[in-house]
Amino acid sequence: MSNRDACQAFRAFIQSAEFPCVGAKSALARDALTIITAGNIQRATDDVELHRALAEYNRSLDLDSPVVQSFVAIFDGPADLDEEAFETALWDRLQCLHNLDVAAGTEWNESVDPDPGSPHFSLSIGSEPYFVIGLHPNASRPARRFERPALVFNSHEQFEKLREDGRFQKMKSIIRQRDEQLAGGINPMLADHGEASEARQYSGRAVGDNWKCPFQAKEVA
Repeated sequence: MSNRDACQAFRAFIQSAEFPCVGAKSALARDALTIITAGNIQRATDDVELHRALAEYNRSLDLDSPVVQSFVAIFDGPADLDEEAFETALWDRLQCLHNLDVAAGTEWNESVDPDPGSPHFSLSIGSEPYFVIGLHPNASRPARRFERPALVFNSHEQFEKLREDGRFQKMKSIIRQRDEQLAGGINPMLADHGEASEARQYSGRAVGDNWKCPFQAKEVA
């Protein structure tokens, strides 16, 4: 899939009337989505390029902008992964991105916890904290069902600024209401930052209380 085709497919996905995330719709309308393409999500082939692209995105991220911004990585495949296989691939890619940070001597962002079991966890890449949303064709939640595996990186600090000025709560309520209408029920994995680990939400798969995140943060030598 070319970058152009990927952009067009993702734009159509976000623009669909059923898609519940009004934040993504706003970002699309204001040209605030950065989209790149990669190969197989189960392989490390494009991890270095993805890490480089995220580092470049970090430098361009305007946390004072009222516009919601997101970084999207769309993978060529596989398109037939079940939810557990996709979850494994997602955490493999995030672990590899973190390992590249460690190799480069990049510290974890101090505002969030590196322990994926902590209610204050957020993924840190290039010292920028992110909430990650996984999309793939076989997701159980309709809002997560995109034609290719994809990872959407949303700035944690951006969400905090939206929370501070009062927009986050309103946006969250609208999104959750629309998602419930689309799926026919409430997403059982939803929780606010500080209530439960957001790592449980990344892949979109419903996990039980005994689920353990496979990610492990490492210290910079």
